[in-house]
Amino acid sequence: MLKPLKHSLLALGLVFTSGAIADEVKVAVAANFTAPIQAIAPEFEKATGHKLVASFGATGQIYAQIKNGAPFDVFLSADDNTPAKLESEGDIVPGSRFTYAIGSLVLWSADASYLDGSDAALKAGQFKHLSIANPKAAPYGLAATQVLDKLGLTEAVKSKLVEGQNITQAHQFVSTGNAELGFVALSQVYKDGQVTSGSAWIVPDAMYDPIKQDAVILKQGANNPAAAALVEYLKGPEAAKVIKSFGYKL
Repeated sequence: MLKPLKHSLLALGLVFTSGAIADEVKVAVAANFTAPIQAIAPEFEKATGHKLVASFGATGQIYAQIKNGAPFDVFLSADDNTPAKLESEGDIVPGSRFTYAIGSLVLWSADASYLDGSDAALKAGQFKHLSIANPKAAPYGLAATQVLDKLGLTEAVKSKLVEGQNITQAHQFVSTGNAELGFVALSQVYKDGQVTSGSAWIVPDAMYDPIKQDAVILKQGANNPAAAALVEYLKGPEAAKVIKSFGYKL
């Protein structure tokens, strides 16, 4: 049995409606979407009266958790392949799969003067460590390897790669100075139209396969009103505003 993912309770407390406890939705969330769901959760709870409990991890890790019986109602993936696979395996509510965001990849350094908005520092290779997420488990890690291939740098940086289990760990390697730069999700370093810290090169979309992030209601959430409410909320204008503010496309 795999170890459970780290849980983060996003609700402030129990919400009572008509004398009854509101429904709770347990959501497995791809690590790149941590900040957006934390921003969305209180607004969702306020609007619906339901409680949201989120767990975060790499998409591949979450898939394994689901297949091993983890009690999730909704899955917000970092790709579209994994939800499609779960659909083909009969693990989701039919017709519930939809794309809630399209992610962007960024090369980021915690040093505000390290990157000049281009790939020059990456090509120069004057760094000791380059952080990426595990490409076998994290779609953003796979996208990073595609960029390196396109630039012809795969062999040149092979010995310098520091691999995180998920995109959160890949970001931590850079933010703590254990790697001078790394490929992370734009949403981790971007808010309201600008990179919030350090320096960055926002990788052109054409350099990697589109990171279509799909959501599904899992079989456990089939009869959970909170699960259905969350999916509808994610399709609405208030959630869209938050998602776009973190650099995602819709």
